[in-house]
Amino acid sequence: MGIVKISDHLHDQIRLSSAALGRSINAQAEHWLRVGQLAEHHPHLDYAGICALLLQQAQNQLQADARPAPPAAAQARPRQARATGGLQ
Repeated sequence: MGIVKISDHLHDQIRLSSAALGRSINAQAEHWLRVGQLAEHHPHLDYAGICALLLQQAQNQLQADARPAPPAAAQARPRQARATGGLQ
């Protein structure tokens, strides 16, 4: 997490939109950042297409979170460190 400096005007716009859409100011700013990033990565998509991508990402994350963890035996064992003599 970090601090991002934005203009007072943009902060006021975020505050207004967050109140209208029932999001926190941070959640609204994060939403706009994700939408803008997807718009740059997928310039052929309109807003509806970007929203569809956001929904798909959220669904994939929910499915990944719901998967059970692999059994302990299937997890990789950590490598043991080799003991060496002193400095050579």
